[in-house]
Amino acid sequence: KYKKPDQAMLNDIDLLVFDIQDVGARFYTYISTLHYVLEAAAEQGIEVIVLDRPNPNGRYVDGPLREAEFTSFVSLDPLPLLHGLTVGELATMIKGEAWINQAEELSLTVIPVAGYSKTVDYELPVAPSPNLPNSTAIRLYPSLCLFEATVVSVGRGTAWPFQVIGHNEVTLGDFTFTPQSMPESAPNPKLKGELLFGRDLRDSVIEGFNIELLYAVYQQFEEREQTFIDRPDFFDLLSGTDKLRKQLSEGLDPTAIRATWQPGLNAFKAQRQPYLLYPQ
Repeated sequence: KYKKPDQAMLNDIDLLVFDIQDVGARFYTYISTLHYVLEAAAEQGIEVIVLDRPNPNGRYVDGPLREAEFTSFVSLDPLPLLHGLTVGELATMIKGEAWINQAEELSLTVIPVAGYSKTVDYELPVAPSPNLPNSTAIRLYPSLCLFEATVVSVGRGTAWPFQVIGHNEVTLGDFTFTPQSMPESAPNPKLKGELLFGRDLRDSVIEGFNIELLYAVYQQFEEREQTFIDRPDFFDLLSGTDKLRKQLSEGLDPTAIRATWQPGLNAFKAQRQPYLLYPQ
């Protein structure tokens, strides 16, 4: 119901502490909440302390950048799909780049993570959300979230959310599963009660943003003349652009698609440099 704290919520608040575990993907909306918390605090003169945490996907800066016309709660700031920032680094960038109203008024302190380096893989001790229950799901999430805007299941309603993919008509592999209602994490999952044929990705080497998997599944649906992306507007919001969807439709291969991201990624890496707190 509420994305941004309103004035009444912050009455009599002198200090806000942000202590939430992110996973490093632009569409994981904890960082959108961070954005709005910082903005509300700036507007009302409230100090913010961010207790920083490691980014389990912090080694990667990849994917398309969000374009202004595709701003939404799943793509709020002009970041690539994988931004490689901790929440503390992102908070300082949001303030420094004036991505919020009255950024200059924000009193922000970041408490860094002692001894942390993005060059070392970090496994979270606690699941950040019910549908990212383990390190495998967190690793695969950046590559599988775009499938949420398609007809393909990503395993919601199973014991392996964001670790498997499948469909009931287009056979994507020899692994079978049936999504069921799970009140705490997936009350009405996609393709509930259907036997799905797909792929178990738990032992895969997929990491970062794997455009090759998305491309391969898109091609399988094209060959069968079946719709793959059934929510194109949502796909574009998740992507932060409509270019990726159009590139898939035009038949661009993963190498060609990746090449179109590089100028933006290079510019972003330079832009974020002043805000980095840890060895890369």
